Amino acid sequence: MSIDVEAYYRRYGPQVLRRCRFLLRDEEKAVDAMHDVFVQLLRYQGALKDAAPSSLLHRIATTVCLNRLRGAKRRPEDREDELVLQIASADDTESRTAARGLLDRLFGRVPASSQDIAVLHLVDGMTLEQTAREVGLSVSGVRKRLRALTAVLQELELEAA
Repeated sequence: MSIDVEAYYRRYGPQVLRRCRFLLRDEEKAVDAMHDVFVQLLRYQGALKDAAPSSLLHRIATTVCLNRLRGAKRRPEDREDELVLQIASADDTESRTAARGLLDRLFGRVPASSQDIAVLHLVDGMTLEQTAREVGLSVSGVRKRLRALTAVLQELELEAA
C-alpha cells in the first residue's frame, strides 16, 4: 500500500515545518525544506511503508535540513551573503564565537553522519536507541561515534590550551 502524501502533508506538515525551523533558523528556508521533505516522500512513496509516519518524516526533515546546512557551508549563495553573515555575527559574545569555531573544527574531523548523531542525541534529546533507529546504526555504533566525537573534542581543547 502506497503512502497518501496529501494526507501526510495535512496531518504532519506543521510538525515537519517546526523541525525545519528548529534546524535552519530561517522561515523561508524552513518552508522550502519542508516542501522538499514531501517531494522526497512523493518520489519514494511506492517503496515506503505506512508505519511510523511521524518518525519517518522527522528523519527525512533532519536529513534534508542538515544537507542544506552542509551545502550552504561549502558554497555560500553569494559573496554578499557571506559578508552579511560575518557582519551579523560580529556582535556575538567571544564565547559563542569560540564555541562555533570549536564546533566547525570538531565536525570537520568526523564523518557527516556523526554530526547527525550529535544533533539527534545531544540537541534533540533522543535516547541512544531512538538515535540508532533514526540513523540506521546499532546502539553500540552510536556510542562509538559519540565517543569518537568526545575524543576529537578533547584533542581540540588540548590544542587550544
